[in-house]
Amino acid sequence: MTTTHEVHTATPLRKGSTTETPAERLERVSAAAYRIRHHALNMGEVQGQGYVGQALGAADMMAVVYADQLRFRPEDPHWEARDRFLLSTGHYAIGHYAALAEAGTIPVSELETYGSDDSRLPMSGMSTYTPGMEISGGSLGHGLPIAIGMALGLRYQGSGARVYNFLSDGELDEGSTWEAAMGGHHHQLGNLTAMVDINALQADGKTDTVLRTEPVTEKWEAFGWYTQRVNGNDVGALLAAFDNAAAQAAAVGAPSVILCDTKVGRGVPLLEEREKAHFMRIEEHEWQTCREQLTAGFERKAVR
Repeated sequence: MTTTHEVHTATPLRKGSTTETPAERLERVSAAAYRIRHHALNMGEVQGQGYVGQALGAADMMAVVYADQLRFRPEDPHWEARDRFLLSTGHYAIGHYAALAEAGTIPVSELETYGSDDSRLPMSGMSTYTPGMEISGGSLGHGLPIAIGMALGLRYQGSGARVYNFLSDGELDEGSTWEAAMGGHHHQLGNLTAMVDINALQADGKTDTVLRTEPVTEKWEAFGWYTQRVNGNDVGALLAAFDNAAAQAAAVGAPSVILCDTKVGRGVPLLEEREKAHFMRIEEHEWQTCREQLTAGFERKAVR
């Protein structure tokens, strides 16, 4: 990659100190989200296409988890006491890789191998290839059932580790997701937090035309989960929601779900309005424009 593609800083994500003010915390996590988006654009350019829109839309969620919530050791992805982050939506791997690079688990320089032969960063996430990738994503609807078993197993082991499961609104079409939701309540998995990226789009079209799942909030509440719905592109709102979920966390108690309304392509106006956004084809001359728009938007917010 040329120097024009580099992020302003590649400082690994770290949780703030105990003396960090709310404003400093917000600034730190927002900067992490910007860098994750920048990494995603750089990776997308390697292939000229891909699930870039989802990575941009979910970047704030990834930043809050990895910069502020998740307990992990970047140099030791298999640390026994780590919190587990499960990416059920395997095609969002481009966003997850960006977060793992910012977290220091994989080198930033390795991102340019994304989707290439013999790369540790395939286009769909695979736990056998990538450090920090807990499960292999594929057919949707598998992530939450795995998370249920993992959270239950950690409790049996007496571990204080928590499980975070990232899933999409399209996965709410799957019966296995709702069976798992029942299981989470039945077993009172207070060590489990699910987050749903509600971007209103899936491979076959708009989510509400494929299979209407609303009212989603009321459904999760009816399944016995501690439920919050927030703007998933508002870092402050996300921090508050995850703090609330953390306050509810316990070995035995209600599992938590955070429903996050996001916009595909968030932060890059050129891509936010693109009609075919599930799997984007981006022209060669557009990539630098995307980066410039992303940086300009971030810098405007920073001076407010």
